Amino acid sequence: MAEFTMDLNEEQREIRDWLHGFAADVIRPAAAEWDEREETPWPVIQEAAKLGIYSLDFYAQQFFDPTGLGIPLTMEELFWGDAGIGLSIVGTGLAAVGVLANGTEEQIGTWVPQMYGTPDDVKVAAFCSSEPDAGSDVAGMRTRAVYDEAKDEWVLNGTKTWATNGGIADVHVVVAVVDPDLGSKGHASFIVPPGTKGLSQGQKFKKHGIRASHTAEVVLDDARVPGHCLLGGKEKLDQRLARARERARAEGGERIKNAAMATFEASRPAVGAMAVGTARAAYEVALEYARTRTQFGRPIIDNQGIAFQLADMRTRIDAARLLVWRASWMAATGKPFTSAEGSMSKLFASETAKQVSAQAIQILGGNGYTREYPVERMHRDSAIYTIFEGTSEIQRLVIARTLAGVPIR
Repeated sequence: MAEFTMDLNEEQREIRDWLHGFAADVIRPAAAEWDEREETPWPVIQEAAKLGIYSLDFYAQQFFDPTGLGIPLTMEELFWGDAGIGLSIVGTGLAAVGVLANGTEEQIGTWVPQMYGTPDDVKVAAFCSSEPDAGSDVAGMRTRAVYDEAKDEWVLNGTKTWATNGGIADVHVVVAVVDPDLGSKGHASFIVPPGTKGLSQGQKFKKHGIRASHTAEVVLDDARVPGHCLLGGKEKLDQRLARARERARAEGGERIKNAAMATFEASRPAVGAMAVGTARAAYEVALEYARTRTQFGRPIIDNQGIAFQLADMRTRIDAARLLVWRASWMAATGKPFTSAEGSMSKLFASETAKQVSAQAIQILGGNGYTREYPVERMHRDSAIYTIFEGTSEIQRLVIARTLAGVPIR
């Protein structure tokens, strides 16, 4: 088991510096253009693919870092470059993780490479879970999957929303209800192959921030997928459903409700790391501006009102990073989140990104309010961290109920 340390090893430092260089040289110069265009930055993704950053191998290497710090280091640097482009680069990973976590070896080998394509023919994938009436309430999901035994096909019907890469993806991974009586335990995940009839893109959202990342509804209208596209296979699903029904009879369904929240808890530090990257970027712009901007014959950083804001900003960023690193290390080493440490890291880092980016605008004054400086975009981007992967209110609920020993519903 890896000991917790804040000293990065040589390999981690090299990867961090390599990613930082890519973010500075490739992502940053393109950020404003793709934010204005509100389109997927295919040339940037392709450049990331050519360098090996946009690839399953790279993310697998970071995920299996025994210290747990590979993923947060990656997220912080890419999102320091730009949150919208960063999400376009890492968004496919959501679908890939869904297959890696639930699929058979054959399914992993067949579908994950298709999600990324090649550097000369880049593809993206989409993970479709949220619905118009089921965001934080995972147990309220309505998209149904019904098995047609005669044709060995699953028929999917429903609407997914807030899907990163939804509709433009080559491969979609869709979570659907197969047994509505079992809550989240009655869900299963399906691969929807390219060109499947009945899958279409619904509304594409015009967003406040992260505008370089494609977000849309995915509509499933009698979309038929082969039986082998059920992740894990039918036999495994039937066994899991039988166990869940037995537990539901014995325990009244309480553990079924709790399972969804526990699943999200382990993934939240990665979102916290994204927020740290955005907060750090805004702070660095504000710091440089305060050092070089002169008023009344001296740099504005000499004014205590500005200097103290910068001190608070830096302190919050470092504290947020430490919470993210602690939770990431705990997850990698199998330590349970007895006090909802995953939610703590996501909550504090998300709120830090919003606060620090707002302070950055204030320090830049009128300049900060214009699109001539990037802090305006960073502030718009930062709002998403307190919303997706569980709102700040949900994080507080999870933390409070965990501390009180009350079941999470």
